[in-house]
Amino acid sequence: MNKDSAETGNLKTLLSSIGASLDQFQKFEHPDAFQSKQKWLKKLDIPLPQKGVGIKQVTRELAIDVIANGSPVGNPFITTGATTAAVLATTASSIASPQRYLDTAFNFLEELSLNWLTEMFSIGHMKGVYSSGGSVANLIALGGARQYAFEKIGIDPAANGIDRPVSIYASMECHHTIQRSGGVLGIGRRAIKLIECDSQGRMKIDALLAAIEKDQQVGILPMAIVANAGTTNTGAIDPLLEIGEIAKQKGIWFHVDGAYGLPGILDERVKPLYEGLQYADSVIIDPHKWLGTSVGVAATFVRDREYLLRAFTQEPADYLEGSSTQAVIDQANYARGDIQKDSLSAKIEHSLDDFGIPYFDYGVELSAPCRGVAVWAMLREIGVEGMRARVIRHNDMAKAISVFAKQHPNLEVLLEPTLSICCFRYFDERITDLNSFNQQLHRRLIRENLFMPSTTKVNGQLVIRPCYVGARHLPAQVDGLLEAILRIGNELLAS
Repeated sequence: MNKDSAETGNLKTLLSSIGASLDQFQKFEHPDAFQSKQKWLKKLDIPLPQKGVGIKQVTRELAIDVIANGSPVGNPFITTGATTAAVLATTASSIASPQRYLDTAFNFLEELSLNWLTEMFSIGHMKGVYSSGGSVANLIALGGARQYAFEKIGIDPAANGIDRPVSIYASMECHHTIQRSGGVLGIGRRAIKLIECDSQGRMKIDALLAAIEKDQQVGILPMAIVANAGTTNTGAIDPLLEIGEIAKQKGIWFHVDGAYGLPGILDERVKPLYEGLQYADSVIIDPHKWLGTSVGVAATFVRDREYLLRAFTQEPADYLEGSSTQAVIDQANYARGDIQKDSLSAKIEHSLDDFGIPYFDYGVELSAPCRGVAVWAMLREIGVEGMRARVIRHNDMAKAISVFAKQHPNLEVLLEPTLSICCFRYFDERITDLNSFNQQLHRRLIRENLFMPSTTKVNGQLVIRPCYVGARHLPAQVDGLLEAILRIGNELLAS
């Protein structure tokens, strides 16, 4: 049983066992993993095995000791568990196509699913590339912005570096990965100029203009403007149209961070807030949020993918180019329009002759899984109509909390929902420190292991923040959450 050849067993049977354990887990009727930590830690914290136990025993341990003690974030949080379609597609790709490359069905679905997303979200003027999450997706987009800004003044920053300070303008509500992107790209985290927001968490236009003009007066190069299409914090949507018009007028790269909120465009009630996407040079989305793919799937879309090619292209490697009989070089030349499609096709007689679309030159990953197949599976399962229904349902859930809270004497809404996030708190005039009180309430709520909202701050006030994005988030959960918060709040107040 200790030899590599001992990895035997019927895959169908083994997967059925894991599937049954996952079905049970998705009921969320089990205790939190911390409650039984000593028990599973004793089983899992063992020395490096010198002899293997075989695949059947590994499967049993996965089902009993690992899955049963997994994460509770499938409840209302900003990230959530994958849908069944995404799980099946991801499992299939891990076996049938471990990498997203070569001229196979998986590589084809990578591009097809990206195109489907641009059509669904009304950004059809763009082409995309998948990555591991919003952190990398923002990095890729801003890498394109750096290339654009410096090429305009005759410098190739990817090849030769930068020679002057730059600024990226983002609201104070931007995701912190924007600052990290500045550090990784070599322009510095302090190059991110945080623009003041209004009381609703939206970027102030006059403050943006003032910051740009101030930098231009002292010779700082404006590199990009970052707007939010649904902030992670509260779901606020910046005035995209006004920001986009400013970016176009001043020739600055316009990036829209829609990691969480871009699918909100499917709800006709809020769709007008997305006017201005037509000006975007880049947009990101995390399908592992509202779309329900497995965690580790984000997409960056750009108006001109050639900027990504120049920003992230690799130097040639014999083991790659030689393996494909130079087809990868021809593919890149074809993408640039330097050779004809017929000339390319004549050289390809096997899937190993062609790396397919060279995504490794459009981002920071060479080795990468097939992520598009999970997006494809999800959209094939429910279609645009199903996705729209999910978005509307979740937005309605946030709105239902707001309506109820505004009518209840012990609840207070601090920010009216724009999308599927509602920011509210328990309130009573006798409470001297509402922030501390609601923090205690939240910790009690989490320990009950039924409802898992996070907290955040709105204008300095701590609020409870349910965020409905999961396919399994249903309206009944709203009633349960409100009942639990009122019960716990009343108990804390009485004590």
